[in-house]
Amino acid sequence: MKLRHVLEAKLHGGTITECDLHYEGSCGLGIDLLKASGIVPFEKVAVLNVATGARLETYAILSKKKGAISLNGAAARGAAVGDKVIILTYATIAEKDLTKHKAQIVILDERNRIKSSHTGSPTL
Repeated sequence: MKLRHVLEAKLHGGTITECDLHYEGSCGLGIDLLKASGIVPFEKVAVLNVATGARLETYAILSKKKGAISLNGAAARGAAVGDKVIILTYATIAEKDLTKHKAQIVILDERNRIKSSHTGSPTL
């Protein structure tokens, strides 16, 4: 069986609200962002820094602040407060299931409020 690694969820246009080098590593996301994207706490995430081009991997945790996007521990070195980021998760699915797969894409404004949300499909 052939497997494909495809986009599962995307938070696009987010802004880093906090960096805490001395916190146990992770990417804090407000519950509103977790629910809209389908990302779950402790799920592996890729954080793409639009300002620097840097990419890092860590895991998501729940932030108590609505609209929060924080980087903690070593990940805090990957961005500064105010940097624009894209946060991604991926799924591994059987190629035969590609036609059924829908990635959740959430577009954020400058204050991490949800502007729009839609699904995308990897099929041609």
